[in-house]
Amino acid sequence: MTYVLKKMKGGGKTPPRAGWKEILPAWLGSCLSIALIALLERHVANDAGFPLLIGSFGASAVLAFGAIESPLAQPRNLVGGHVVSAITGVTAGLLLPDVTWLAACLAVSTAIALMLLTGTLHPPGGATALIAVTGGESIRQLGYWYVLTPCLTGACLMLAIALIVNNIPRSRRYPLYWR
Repeated sequence: MTYVLKKMKGGGKTPPRAGWKEILPAWLGSCLSIALIALLERHVANDAGFPLLIGSFGASAVLAFGAIESPLAQPRNLVGGHVVSAITGVTAGLLLPDVTWLAACLAVSTAIALMLLTGTLHPPGGATALIAVTGGESIRQLGYWYVLTPCLTGACLMLAIALIVNNIPRSRRYPLYWR
């Protein structure tokens, strides 16, 4: 037990705070991407009954605009993590429709395992899987359409904004790699 407690002390240095050259593009990109997804949902997808804006996109915006050098923010992870997790979450919800607690824990843990297996680890994917199970009747009614809309569509829209906004300042480069 002492060994575990000693490891919890840390020992590294806190990284320096971000400067305005990092803050402004992160703010602009996240604002534009969430606004675009929300406006498309309101003016286009709402008539068709498809949601576009899900909570896990907020966490994706943090990575795609605030941590652009992280492997977890790269395009393969951003898009692939949402898609793998959405498929996993929908499947768990369909297999266990009356046992929400079990579907939820299996959706999240299996999504993590599959993202690790496929090299698409994206932490917001855990929320994407969980939303497929617990997001309410309108989400559950989508079935596998949830994978395409909102997950794939929203992730691709965010990626498009990230490719533009993150490459405007000379000090930023996104992505670091595609595969």
